Amino acid sequence: MDLVFSSTTELAAAIRDRRISAVEALDAHLAQIDRHNRAINAVVTLDREGARQRAEKADEAQARGDALGPLHGVPFTLKDTHETLGMKATVGFPPFADYIAREDSPIVARLKAAGGVLVGKTNVATMLGDWQSDNPLFGRTNNPWDLSRTAGGSSGGAAAALCAGMTSFEVGTDMQDSIRLPAAFCGVYGLKPTEHRVSLAGAFPDPGGVPRGVRLMSCIGPLARNVEDLALILAIIAGPDGRDAELAPVPVESMPELDLKTLRIVFAPAFPGFPVASEIRAAVENLARELQSAGAVVEEARLPTLDLHDDLTQGGALIGMMLEATQPEPPEEPTPVSRWFEALGRRDRSILAWERFFQEWDALLCPVAMTTAFPHCEPGTPIKVDDSEQSYWMLPAYGAVFNYSGHPALSLPCPQDRDGLPIGLQLVGRRWSESRLLGIARAIAPLSGGFRRPPGY
Repeated sequence: MDLVFSSTTELAAAIRDRRISAVEALDAHLAQIDRHNRAINAVVTLDREGARQRAEKADEAQARGDALGPLHGVPFTLKDTHETLGMKATVGFPPFADYIAREDSPIVARLKAAGGVLVGKTNVATMLGDWQSDNPLFGRTNNPWDLSRTAGGSSGGAAAALCAGMTSFEVGTDMQDSIRLPAAFCGVYGLKPTEHRVSLAGAFPDPGGVPRGVRLMSCIGPLARNVEDLALILAIIAGPDGRDAELAPVPVESMPELDLKTLRIVFAPAFPGFPVASEIRAAVENLARELQSAGAVVEEARLPTLDLHDDLTQGGALIGMMLEATQPEPPEEPTPVSRWFEALGRRDRSILAWERFFQEWDALLCPVAMTTAFPHCEPGTPIKVDDSEQSYWMLPAYGAVFNYSGHPALSLPCPQDRDGLPIGLQLVGRRWSESRLLGIARAIAPLSGGFRRPPGY
């Protein structure tokens, strides 16, 4: 087996069948980190000793005949935001440089209970606030496909580590395309579930015990090199946990086997007024044609009659109001509660418009971002898209639309652009339909191409 590029499901099966040990799987991933992390800077905290102890205990448990979890002995990393017992959680923010949580977040606890071997943490944008993963504590993460370009953000370290074979899977956070954009830039899969599907408890370092401010639009979801792994990790981390009171008790169904001939897919090469590179637009159109040739019902989208630019503005305003509530000192003129409810009412109208849209269609195929991975730059620098410069702040626009609406969306890798960089496309479905959306992505994978191992890794 090529251990570092085997899927999570393959690794778990190999350990369960005693074809390899948990220690062997760990050693292979540590060697890959040692070989490539200096150049990529994806893994920023590494717990070699703790991981080895966990792997040895996994092998001992198997030797005793103990029951094995679905991730038994599988090494993995986590984005440097999750609160983790005995390991730093910094979000790249100097005041949190030495912060170690007193307990695991529910997500971390579930992954460990499933048998996973936590190896370390991966790099992020400072306070998760940018679409490049760069911060004063650990510096910037480079894209394994081209070190001169960004891996994206804020889950850039997660996507880069996965792309380079340093981890078997990852779990990111996504408030404005922060899972899907880096997944697209690095050529891996990334899922943003329906809002309130996965616990946000312990998803951000909390040294001071302040009230949780982020309650809307932010989601936790998996990154992986195939769809089956996304489904496996989602099933482990989703659902009520006794700490996040807003989680919906909606069961995660098994990912269905779907025939393309039974599916109704609508596609949008671009959204009104949103920039997109011509090669990404062409990738959407090409995949739509292939789906139609394979027997799916495919049409170009007549999108809901929404002002999507205003949706982005309203989403940014909601984020600002949530963050305002977490400040140590209230502002001189706090936002009136009435404005909060007005903003929620505006959001409800968009949510319901998209829900009506998905009553007719199984999924929407569209861009994840306006461009592929771009050269490292200062935040706010205009980004070149084909022959024109576009606003840096439009980078997450295609993904952020569905943070605002709360719909599940995933990034799936497609063929590369003229520079040899991955193109990622977005697949969106109705709320609470993650399992069906994953089934659609699996049915599409033979046409879209799936993950490709970057040269030199």
